[in-house]
Amino acid sequence: MAIEVGARLPNTTFRTMGPEGPATVMADELFAGKKAVLFAVPGAFTPTCHKNHLPGYLNNLDALKDKGVDVIAVTSVNDVFVMNAWAEATGGKGKIEFLSDGSADFAKALGLELDASAGGLGVRSKRYAMILDDMTVTFLAVEDSPGKADLSAADKVLAAL
Repeated sequence: MAIEVGARLPNTTFRTMGPEGPATVMADELFAGKKAVLFAVPGAFTPTCHKNHLPGYLNNLDALKDKGVDVIAVTSVNDVFVMNAWAEATGGKGKIEFLSDGSADFAKALGLELDASAGGLGVRSKRYAMILDDMTVTFLAVEDSPGKADLSAADKVLAAL
């Protein structure tokens, strides 16, 4: 069963790159008491994620903040080193939280995992975007195909805020 609007985000552990190296952070540390935008991609550096989905959020950081968003985060079923390299390569480091869900625990907890084993990618996350208000989902858009970033694009999230 996939998470729905009105549901509370599970307090799952993510991995991030800290000053001393890989670190863990709980969902509630990032999102409790805040308005947040969380979007997920099937894989860092993959064509749609790297050239379309993430850039839309980077280009709209100020507009999202102007709408009262405290935290903008992206998650992917990639290890913390890949997520950190992606943050650095895109100029997103320090602007967006890059959250590693390396074992797909968060994607599975949401019911939004994607079996991409046939393409050699294993279990990934479906592409989606959500708006959170103190850990509660107030908007959710899940793409019907991992190669699309339409419903979950930054401009759609902006319109929903």
